Amino acid sequence: MEQIAQEIIDMLREKGLTLGAVESATGGLISSMITAVPGSSDVYMGSVTSYNNDVKVRVVGVKAAAIKKYGAVSASVARQMAAGGKKLLGVDICVADTGIAGPGGATATKPVGLFYLGLATPDGVRTKKYIFRGTREENQRKAASTALRWVREYLRDI
Repeated sequence: MEQIAQEIIDMLREKGLTLGAVESATGGLISSMITAVPGSSDVYMGSVTSYNNDVKVRVVGVKAAAIKKYGAVSASVARQMAAGGKKLLGVDICVADTGIAGPGGATATKPVGLFYLGLATPDGVRTKKYIFRGTREENQRKAASTALRWVREYLRDI
């Protein structure tokens, strides 16, 4: 992940863009991976770890109605987390995650390992759904690394 994080920082510098994150189930891993790169503060503005739904609503701007209707682990909430984080942090790009890391928390329709990632960019906001299989820590790491790969992919394509 160090190499991917370094590539992201280099591309952000080259393109004159900034990055932020709003994390839930990854608990700050995305931010940790990015800030492990020396000089990342040039382009990485920060993050919000909105683990609790109240923080998603009060701080990040997720609509309580979306959480009630779709659940905190949903494409709608991931989209709102990314968009809200982009605005709150004043960044060009914001990546977000919400998921069920495990071992508990699953429902009949939402299994352990289910994650939604959101990416807010100047071009709009999009989401992706993943189901990871592993321990809690493995699911968190897979989600964080997948989020960083998505950011890198976006930066390569613009």
